[in-house]
Amino acid sequence: MIKQIFGKIPRKNSKSGSSTSSSNSSKKSDGSSKKMGSSTSSVISAPSSVSSTGYNSGDKFGHNGNQRMNGALMPASYEALPSFRDVPNSEKQNLFIRKLNMCCVVFDFTDPTKNLKEKEIKRQMLLELVEYVTSANVKYTENAMQEVIRMVSLNLFRTLTPQPRENKVLEAYDLEEEEPAMDPAWSHLQIVYEFFLRFVASPDTDAKVAKRYIDHSFVLKLLDLFDSEDPREREYLKTILHRIYGKFMVHRPFIRKSVNNIFYRFIFETEKHNGIAELLEILGSIINGFALPLKEEHKLFLIRALIPLHKPKCLAMYHQQLSYSITQFVEKDCKLADTVIRGLLKYWPVTNSSKEIMFLGELEEVLEATQAPEFQRCMVPLFKQIARCLNSLHFQHKDGLAENVLFELSETLSLRHVALSLPWKNSTISSILPCLNSGSTQIFRLEVSILYVSTRSKQLYHNLHAGAVKPVP
Repeated sequence: MIKQIFGKIPRKNSKSGSSTSSSNSSKKSDGSSKKMGSSTSSVISAPSSVSSTGYNSGDKFGHNGNQRMNGALMPASYEALPSFRDVPNSEKQNLFIRKLNMCCVVFDFTDPTKNLKEKEIKRQMLLELVEYVTSANVKYTENAMQEVIRMVSLNLFRTLTPQPRENKVLEAYDLEEEEPAMDPAWSHLQIVYEFFLRFVASPDTDAKVAKRYIDHSFVLKLLDLFDSEDPREREYLKTILHRIYGKFMVHRPFIRKSVNNIFYRFIFETEKHNGIAELLEILGSIINGFALPLKEEHKLFLIRALIPLHKPKCLAMYHQQLSYSITQFVEKDCKLADTVIRGLLKYWPVTNSSKEIMFLGELEEVLEATQAPEFQRCMVPLFKQIARCLNSLHFQHKDGLAENVLFELSETLSLRHVALSLPWKNSTISSILPCLNSGSTQIFRLEVSILYVSTRSKQLYHNLHAGAVKPVP
């Protein structure tokens, strides 16, 4: 009985069998790993074999002996690929994708002596890609579009490092005096931007397919680059975003909303952004194409974003573009003139005379597009503000520049296009007369004479004369 019981428990035999099987399996795994290692090394030694497509195509570069450059693996041997002229037409699309994959490697330009040969190889390949996009008359496949966006994203989307400055809010003239920061990698970035610009503008790029990859996430990252301190980069971004807005109609509302958010953050939080002028330049062109009547969304954009942009201290950096955009709104819908003028009065600077001159110049452009009813609604507060400018000690110390601006403004204000159309009443005149004291009548003396000649109103002339304003003979 005892022998039978012990005979049913084969402990030693099972243990030895399991160890044997485990040793065999380990030998098999060792053999398979050796095979995998040999295949990986073969891929490393052949960088031109990067012909696979898709976002994971970079994984074909092995790990042994490779160098990781900003998320993309550089092969141990980074060699140039054949030229497009040296391959038949049937192979050009594949070569195009292979070159795109090779250009996904981003080099470090902080050390100018590092990877000189590889940097030049990549630069030449980028130039070839630009030439191919410009001259090729072949519709891009979805695979090719995917690789284009991948290469562009890896090269352009990066963390921007601002120039070290003192911890203070800088005036516009302080920023103009500083040298702009030039990106050391511009020799590659410029060609990538040129390539992408021509790709977007190309008639061979199907917007219905490309919108799957030039999506909202891509647009947001592109907008983030507008804060670059390199003006050359912002100029390319401006042109590219404008082309995207024109070609991808589905993205238009999103682009406008995203630009609004940039403005809100700039106005109410940071007051620091390098690309406000470029964004406003794009919007000036967009506003010019708005259909009439204006949508409520567009009017809210004027009230909530454009008018408050007069608030930051660095207004001079983008005032020309801002003034053009606002004037476009008034020319589109003259009823917005009262809203714009009152908005300017709301943000009118108190002690900054240079900023006041910019406001007066913009006010002149707005008044040129203003009709009589809108002018009448805001006339009294407008004249009061101009009088405050005239009586300001800060304003009078601008070496005659302020006087010239006010003289031009006064010509626009009145008298030739307002005096004949507005029902000037004694109450209106009495509200304006206190603004004109003995120190500020010189600029308006000529205009009062024109007003007298235009209206032929003796009563109006006597009212003005009672306010110590004598007409010029």
